Formats: sequence, structure tokens, C-alpha cells
Amino acid sequence: MKTFVSAALLLLSSTAFAHSYTAGDVAIGHPWARATPGPVKTGAAYLTLQNKGKSADTLQGADGDVADRVEIHNHINDNGVLKMRRVDGVSVEPGQRVALQPGSYHIMLIGLKKPLLAGESFPLTLHFKHAGDVRVDVKIEATTSEAPAADAHGEH
Repeated sequence: MKTFVSAALLLLSSTAFAHSYTAGDVAIGHPWARATPGPVKTGAAYLTLQNKGKSADTLQGADGDVADRVEIHNHINDNGVLKMRRVDGVSVEPGQRVALQPGSYHIMLIGLKKPLLAGESFPLTLHFKHAGDVRVDVKIEATTSEAPAADAHGEH
């Protein structure tokens, strides 16, 4: 009985941290967002993309019911001033790993329909040029969250 309980706990703990998806040859790791304070109407989602194939692919966009608009953005340095700009996509070359993270590429959620609350999640559909569409669940983490360590979520 003790062995069964230990095995069950191990299975539950490993699936609790398993938060990855695949679209064609692109591995998608740990989609997450920060909780939003009060009536804030914008948020951002983050994740990693790793191309395990032999051809480049591009994340062309995303959509979901969480916000009025969902766009891919990047931070740029415009004469010493950091600004966010919408981009048409994020290319992932063969063997490359790209992190959509705070201060870099991210999925901007504009016109949030309700606050993002820590511990909850919401679905997004990612649109890839070659791999097509894939639905992911974005985990909402505490407002103070930094980008999660890749090793903590089973990414390599």
C-alpha cells in the first residue's frame, strides 16, 4: 500500500509541473502570466518556444477570450527609451530556443475582460505558420513572479 501511495504522489507531482505543449516540431514550454492588480485592463503572457525540427517556423499570433485583443509585442530601444511595439511574429530557427519573457517578446493581452487572478488559468490559441494552431493553458502566477526557471518546469 505504501508503494502505491508513493507512486500516486509521484505521478501527481510530475503532472502538476508538466506544462508543455507541441505544435509540429515546436515545443512550447510553461505558458504563464502575472496576476493583474485591480482594474488593470492589460496583461501579458509568456512562454518558451524550442524548434526541434529541421525547418524554421514562426509564431504568427494568438487569440483567446481573455481579452478584446491578443497581440505579439517586443520591447525596443528607441534612442534610449524602451518601448513596446507590435510585431508580426516570432521566428524560431531549427535548434533555436526563444523565450517570450518580461522585457522581450511577449503576448500582449489588451482589454482584459476580468482581472488575472493568481492560481487560475486561461486558454490561448497560438497560431504557427507551418505547425498550425495549438491551444495552451496559461497559468496565472503571483504579481511578483519573475520568469520561471526552465528547469523547474521540465524544459531542456
